[in-house]
Formats: sequence, structure tokens, C-alpha cells
Amino acid sequence: MARSSSSTTTRDAQALFHSLRSAYAATPTNLKIIDLYVIFAILTAMFQVLYMAIVGSFPFNSFLSGVLSCIGTAVLAVCLRIQVNKENKEFKDLPPERAFADFVLCNLVLHLVIMNFIG
Repeated sequence: MARSSSSTTTRDAQALFHSLRSAYAATPTNLKIIDLYVIFAILTAMFQVLYMAIVGSFPFNSFLSGVLSCIGTAVLAVCLRIQVNKENKEFKDLPPERAFADFVLCNLVLHLVIMNFIG
């Protein structure tokens, strides 16, 4: 009984991954680039946390500023992705240039606050 249950679960998982892969293949290139940027920002934050765990966090403000900068940038990039996505009907009147300008301005404000927090 357990064997058929695990094979059903495996088939369901394979079907799910196949459907996700085929759906993501239809995603426009500009959204895939934003996705890579978000993944890079999150991985950078994870590397900083790993480094802090191994070496220590003597200037804790610097560590906190770096992690918050990465996470904040990732959140802003997700907001940009939502606004630029053509399938999202909520932002259909917003031109992509305006969404990118908002992203750049918010990143500027974020990093000015982060630089002030470093001290």
C-alpha cells in the first residue's frame, strides 16, 4: 500500500514540476531577468548571514545594513516584476518606464537610509 502511495506522490510531483516548467517557459525575458536579480539578491543576503555565522558580527550595523539592503532590493524588484507583468490587470495603465523609474527612486531612498544606518 505504501509503495503505490509514494509512486502516486512522485507522479504528482513530476506533473507539478512539468507544468511549472512549461508555464515558466512562456514567461517574457524581461520578467526572467528580474527573477534572476531577485534570486541573486536573496543569495547575497544568505551568504552574508553564513559569513556572519562563521566569522562573527563585530560591526553588527554593517552586517544588518548589508542584509537589509539585499532583502529590500529583492522586495523592490518583486514589486517591479508585478508592475511590469503584462498579465497583471491591476497595473495595465502604468507604463514600464514609470515602473522602472519608481524602482530606481525607491532603491535610491533605500540605500540612502542604509548608508545612514551604517554610520
